[in-house]
Amino acid sequence: MEEDTDYRIRFSSLCFFNDHVGFHGTIKSSPSDFIVTEIDEQGQLVNKTINEPIFKISEIQPEPNNFPKKTKLDLQNLSFEDGRNQEVNTLVKYTDGDQNHPSGSEKEDTISDGTSKCEEKADILSSFLDEKTHELLNNFACDIKEKWLSETELIGLPLEFSIGRILDKNQRASLHSAIRQKFPFLITVGKNSEIVVKPNLEYKELCHLVSEEEAFDFFKYLDAKKENSKFTFKPDTNKDHRKAVHHFVNKKFGNLVETKSFSEMNCSTGNPNVVITVRFREKAYKRGKRPLPECQEGNVIYTAFTLRKENLEMFEAIGFLAIKLGVIPSDFSYAGLKDKKAITYQAMVVRKVTPERLKNIEKEIEKKRMNVFNIRSVDDSLRLGQLKGNHFDIVIRNLKKQTNDSANLRERIMEAIENVKKKGFVNYYGPQRFGKGRKVHTDQIGLALLKNEMTKAIKLFLTPEDLDDPVNRAKKYFLQTEDAKGTLSLMPEFKVRERALLEALHRFGMTEEGCIQAWFSLPHSMRIFYVHAYTSKIWNEAVSYRLATYGARVVEGDLVCLDEDIDDENFPNSKVHLVTEEEGSANMYAIHQVVLPILGYNIQYPKNKVGQWYHDILSRDGLQTCRFKVPALKLNVPGCYRQILKHPRNLSYQLMEDDDIDVKMKGSHIDETALSLLISFDLDASCYATVCLKEIMKHDVLN
Repeated sequence: MEEDTDYRIRFSSLCFFNDHVGFHGTIKSSPSDFIVTEIDEQGQLVNKTINEPIFKISEIQPEPNNFPKKTKLDLQNLSFEDGRNQEVNTLVKYTDGDQNHPSGSEKEDTISDGTSKCEEKADILSSFLDEKTHELLNNFACDIKEKWLSETELIGLPLEFSIGRILDKNQRASLHSAIRQKFPFLITVGKNSEIVVKPNLEYKELCHLVSEEEAFDFFKYLDAKKENSKFTFKPDTNKDHRKAVHHFVNKKFGNLVETKSFSEMNCSTGNPNVVITVRFREKAYKRGKRPLPECQEGNVIYTAFTLRKENLEMFEAIGFLAIKLGVIPSDFSYAGLKDKKAITYQAMVVRKVTPERLKNIEKEIEKKRMNVFNIRSVDDSLRLGQLKGNHFDIVIRNLKKQTNDSANLRERIMEAIENVKKKGFVNYYGPQRFGKGRKVHTDQIGLALLKNEMTKAIKLFLTPEDLDDPVNRAKKYFLQTEDAKGTLSLMPEFKVRERALLEALHRFGMTEEGCIQAWFSLPHSMRIFYVHAYTSKIWNEAVSYRLATYGARVVEGDLVCLDEDIDDENFPNSKVHLVTEEEGSANMYAIHQVVLPILGYNIQYPKNKVGQWYHDILSRDGLQTCRFKVPALKLNVPGCYRQILKHPRNLSYQLMEDDDIDVKMKGSHIDETALSLLISFDLDASCYATVCLKEIMKHDVLN
């Protein structure tokens, strides 16, 4: 295939470790020829049906918004006794908005603003503050609000008010929240157990963009931090004004919330209204040492399942599931990435979705060649690398001998397999890690991100291939015009990542800041994926240099892993040993113990020619001073170590004719026209079957 040309050239230079002759063949003739099954941490295949009952309808947990409340202070529905509510009523100026579409939080899954029930509940502040302090606080709030409403500066007014020292930390926390809920236009600051109240200048700034009522409700929403909640501003037909609101919210609170625009039909006019909806980002509730009780992990639903997909990119599968379940892609967690052109089974966990809700979409997702099973409730999400490895069942078709090889094909195949089974293969990252594009690879995007070249990274991501299809036509249009809105109208719906970036660029513009916000439209796992692609590419080059320079000898300055049981890349520096001159001369270590660092801020380099090679490469790529952190995108790359050799485990194989008839011999030769090899084996996490097969066959197996 033409689009694979550069893909093949790039990996044809990777070296071999074994010296057998090999053979030719074709993999992935169809997805069913390449079956990948994840092996969980207990060593079990995830495609096996769990024997225990998955769930019962009567035992389904409620959706997140219906969780029974724990006993706690009701800080999000604060209201006031008759004698104390008048001051607050004078502080909020309500406007006559669209009665059919009020601003604020939506009833089903958001906080209630509480202002319509002021007379029904007691003011919680009065239970903590004495009468004089409470009155002074109300007066301070009134003075601030009156100055703001009169559009005058705060000249002559005290810019802060002290509540005094509150020694009990639980009481302090309750007071902080109670004050901000009652007076969203104020902020509270802690100083050595003292609570100081100040004007919230961001509140005033927002009041220049939206109504007083919307600003009041928005800051109440922010402070309540109710998980799974949303806040919706009033309908706005002015595109430039909406853009200003988007910009304000994301600039001030972008690390906490995200914004999106939605069109809604106005029943009275028949024309679409556009509203801005705000929701908390993933993990926004976990950032403090003392999270609010209603935001603790015990209140979050996690549903685990096994995903079977066929000939489908994993991120595309997640995007489709997210749409059907009404969540965002970052609500999904997984242990590892899987091939596209294959049938794959992998464990996943989705947040904020009940088992029943996931089961309800089974029929819909079958149309996209996906199935879910082993659906059950769990306590937490998955993390990358949380697996023992993968099991592969592969069919290699069209088997033939190498050119000018007169040996028996059966013998060549057996020799090759037994050689790699015994000696192993070079543990290269496979080509799936880098994308199949001819013009741009994922590692080039990762390098741009490491160099904080955000705009360049966006343009690389949206660079078209020389193909005339809707996706590449849309990308070509964008590079020519930088018109994100127009490109969105051309980009197919199934291109989830591209559309997410384009929507953010349309909202924030093609500026450096706009490009940063665009990258934040992708989950953290996707952002870090591009950086890891770059570090993986450098590791591939490093191991080729190491083997070309020193071969299978372990020499002075090499790094070796002292733990024989290590089967992944996540081992500490304490497990890595620098080979001394005496140890190298005495041949104390074997080649399978040698590791090379994957770039990051917490690794050591070999103390030989390979170490110098690393430094030369960093200089070549402009990363001499790189700290391997991208603060703008919240990316940290500590680095790790990877063994240069790996061995397939539990390997078995069988030669078959395509019609499943036993192999027939013609004289001393096998009829090669319809011969296939069925091979199965296990590999550790982050090892690539295509790399193992290439070592076996001594031939490019990519297609």
